Amino acid sequence: MKIRIVLLLALVAAPLHAETLMVGDQMQVKAASIDVPARGTSMSQVEAKYGAPRTRHAAVGNPPITRWDYDAFSVYFERDYVIHSVVPAAPPVVAPPAGTSQQ
Repeated sequence: MKIRIVLLLALVAAPLHAETLMVGDQMQVKAASIDVPARGTSMSQVEAKYGAPRTRHAAVGNPPITRWDYDAFSVYFERDYVIHSVVPAAPPVVAPPAGTSQQ
C-alpha cells in the first residue's frame, strides 16, 4: 500500500510531459511539444484520438495499472482512465574526446 501511495504521489508531482535539457552544467525542463492524452481521459477516448497503440501491456497490481505504448509516448491508465503520459527523453548526444576522429 505504501508503494502505491509513493508511486501515485510521484506521478502527481511530476510534470505530465516535459523535456530535460542540459545547458552547460545546469538542468532545465521545458514542456514537450508533443500532444499527449490528458489525465482523466478514458481508454476509448485515447484510442479514438490517437489510434491503436503499438503495444498494449497487461494490467498489473491493484488497482490495475495498464500501459499503452505509442511511437512518441506512453500512456499509463488506472483502470480505464489516464493517470500519466510520458514522452521518453532522447538519448544524449555525446561528443568524442578532443583530438579523436569519428569514422
